[in-house]
Amino acid sequence: MPSSTRRARDRANIRSGIVETAMRLLESEGAAALTIRRIAADMEYTAPIVYQHFANKDALVLELVVRGYDQLLAELRRVGEASDIDERILRAAAQYVRFAGEHPHLYQAMNSTVTDADERRRAAVPAIDLLTELLEAWSHAHGVTLSDRSDACEILWGTLHGMAALGYLDTVGTERAQRLAEQACRTILLGWRAAGSRAV
Repeated sequence: MPSSTRRARDRANIRSGIVETAMRLLESEGAAALTIRRIAADMEYTAPIVYQHFANKDALVLELVVRGYDQLLAELRRVGEASDIDERILRAAAQYVRFAGEHPHLYQAMNSTVTDADERRRAAVPAIDLLTELLEAWSHAHGVTLSDRSDACEILWGTLHGMAALGYLDTVGTERAQRLAEQACRTILLGWRAAGSRAV
């Protein structure tokens, strides 16, 4: 194996290890534990090694945000097995809230203003596209014209985000928040069906 290929492989492995260590710290201890010095110490490296791969902590957190949306997308795609489009959307709603409940520190990082809003939006695009696809399939199945799919998507997304936030309250919890998310989405979809071509 050429030395340049080996160096590239080693560099990729180190970068991957940094991200995995950072993700483990975030998930187990929260954002406060995410310091370059702590990550380097956990890997038995020096801080400059981490800086060779990430310009600063913000760049590393953005990588975690991207990974978080990748993980969320993979979980949302699992709902595609349901044949009924309404059921698929309701399952996606419950899955979104469950993800937020199971990964509270990661979910908060994915929605934190610490990371640039445009960068977070770009990371979320695949998940937004999936939600848009579900809405388009729902619209076609029920003969409802959504005048603005982007608005429709953000209405549902905002609803799910609100329910996920409620899930962190001791008086609500994740399981109840999942049920509330399904109920809220069902109500929204019924409202759009009643409105017909005037929906959104």
